[in-house]
Amino acid sequence: MPIKVQSGLPAREKLERENVFTMDENRAMHQDIRPIEVGILNLMPLKEDTELQILRELSNTPLQVDVTFVVVSSHESRNTSSSHLNKFYNTFDQIKDRKFDGFIITGAPVEQMEYEEVDYWREFEQICEWTKTNVTSTMHLCWGAQAALYHHYRIPKYMLEQKMFGLFEHKVSNRRIPLVRGFDDYFLAPHSRHTEVRREDIDKIPGLTVLAESPEAGVFLLMDMTGKKIFVMGHPEYDRVTLHTEYMRDKEKGLDIQLPRNYYVDDDCTIRPRLQWRAHANALYSNWLNYYVYQATPYEYTAVLPKK
Repeated sequence: MPIKVQSGLPAREKLERENVFTMDENRAMHQDIRPIEVGILNLMPLKEDTELQILRELSNTPLQVDVTFVVVSSHESRNTSSSHLNKFYNTFDQIKDRKFDGFIITGAPVEQMEYEEVDYWREFEQICEWTKTNVTSTMHLCWGAQAALYHHYRIPKYMLEQKMFGLFEHKVSNRRIPLVRGFDDYFLAPHSRHTEVRREDIDKIPGLTVLAESPEAGVFLLMDMTGKKIFVMGHPEYDRVTLHTEYMRDKEKGLDIQLPRNYYVDDDCTIRPRLQWRAHANALYSNWLNYYVYQATPYEYTAVLPKK
């Protein structure tokens, strides 16, 4: 089934070139089905790239997904045009009275700052509290996952001596949980972060369970046992060249950036990287939508309050 997006969203044309079925508001109005309402709080600087990556993952399901993009109002974006934000995004104030089946909170390039130093931290905490009552299940990605673990459970983050950067192998820890249904015993996923949360801190919190981890990259996937909060420490949504783009950007800036591990063929950055994690990324998002969003949401849940 299709992703419903606003007419004119640049990511829509790119998705259609990839044979991903999308529809605009006019066509969706004639569909006699109740779509799944998913909000995406996009904290990444290159918002259009993140839109494309996440919409691609949400498309691999038989459900119709109606997406609402959200931006914090307490931070001025410098890498995405104001016209794009004004046309395709809502602020938290504009959506806080709505109910959502699912909600995604992305990563953000602020992990080397203390949480309370981030200019939108208070708004981020308000959104985290709001998801407890207005969202069936929330998926948190990378910094968004670390920050939410800190907000909800006071689990700290730790600075790494060297950036966790590359493609890493992870082992599934608990195959009985539907979120990892269809996963192989071992799977690959990208990481790009300067900080980590540690297994020993997670294990102190009743009700949290680790579903996948790596001897190199640490914990990758965990959740609370209600299914309302999912935490992903890496970037399964990344496309083939995202790590390459980050590497070349930092290299050109003269930053001390290491070659992304396990990513390039023979560690040769001139060779097009192999796409080796898409199938498990698709499975993760499909399982989340099916088992923790769609099947857990009452039919009338999102109809309680009208859109604004």
